[in-house]
Amino acid sequence: MTGQAGPAALRGGSHRRATRPFAASFAALLVALLPALLMLSAPGAGAADTRAAAKPVVTLSKQQAGKGGEITVKGGGWRPNALLMMLICGRSTPDRGVIGGTNSCANAEGRAVTTDGKGAFRKKMPVAEPPVPCPCVVHVATVTGEQAAADAVFVVAGHPLAALPKETGDGRLAVLATTRLEGESGILTWFGAPPARQLVLTVGNLGSTPVKDPVFEVGTAHGVFAPQWEEQQWRGTIASGRRAQISLPVELTAGAHGDYQVSLRYGGKVLAEQPWGVGRPWGVTLFWILLCLVVPAAVFRIGMAAVDKVRPRSSRAPGRPRRRRPPRRAGTTVKAPKPRRAPGPAEGSAAAPTDGPASTTAALPWFTPDSAPSENRPTTKGHS
Repeated sequence: MTGQAGPAALRGGSHRRATRPFAASFAALLVALLPALLMLSAPGAGAADTRAAAKPVVTLSKQQAGKGGEITVKGGGWRPNALLMMLICGRSTPDRGVIGGTNSCANAEGRAVTTDGKGAFRKKMPVAEPPVPCPCVVHVATVTGEQAAADAVFVVAGHPLAALPKETGDGRLAVLATTRLEGESGILTWFGAPPARQLVLTVGNLGSTPVKDPVFEVGTAHGVFAPQWEEQQWRGTIASGRRAQISLPVELTAGAHGDYQVSLRYGGKVLAEQPWGVGRPWGVTLFWILLCLVVPAAVFRIGMAAVDKVRPRSSRAPGRPRRRRPPRRAGTTVKAPKPRRAPGPAEGSAAAPTDGPASTTAALPWFTPDSAPSENRPTTKGHS
């Protein structure tokens, strides 16, 4: 029994020693493949990273067309369900962008398009001549949300061609801190005065030359409409590698209310955007309500007064006639009215004979019938 058990035990021990290296190798291989398995199990994260790394692109069905023609614009790599604006712009290239902003574009013939769930779109648009000479591009940019833009080279047949303006070599400005709007609305704004704020931001000069008295463009947009740009010059010099805090005034039109977006552009590039919620001027509403109440009441009173003046006297309500005092002539005396005789104790009966003093006392005006002495009321002096 023992002789047979020994070889079997030796064979079992050698088998266990042989399987240990295999288990260690399998465990090491599993640890090495674990990150790859985790990445494969999360395809959504990989797709999100791919979308984040992708840049918006624009392609055209034709590279050249004349005015009145039509082209098809395709795009990809945009945000899903984003609202885009397509324009044909002159004096621009994909490298330098649109010089002069949307003022260099044919805005009337622009088209809007919304991307699908994958960030792609396809849209036809007419060919129009921009207000400035070519080189031209088809400029596609987002209208709301995070700013993104892409350009595709396009030639408008028959449109003038001119060289682009030379670069000045000035420094490049970039926003280094979050922008903010400072200021408060006064009581006049509550009654429709133009709302005003100060756009404050910190910019840095990333170029090799200083920037002196830079001219910024401040734009205000309401809803999905394009911003209205206004030039604002900042007085000062920003040296190379330095930063500066800039404050620019922003003012809306009278009675403005709702959601606005303030944008800052320099050198044809949008540097910052800041939302601005403007309250409704309730004072104007209150004024119109009071006006609708006061004006009809005043008109009613004026009309009633006019009717009272033009209607005849016979139609007026009867009342006590008004006595008019005759005019006093010079050198005349006014006679006092005769005093009324006080009624007797019993009206309609024969009056009792009275003496002279009693009748004289009853006729005096400062005595009343109750207080005047009579023969029926004893006095302190007694009867005569």
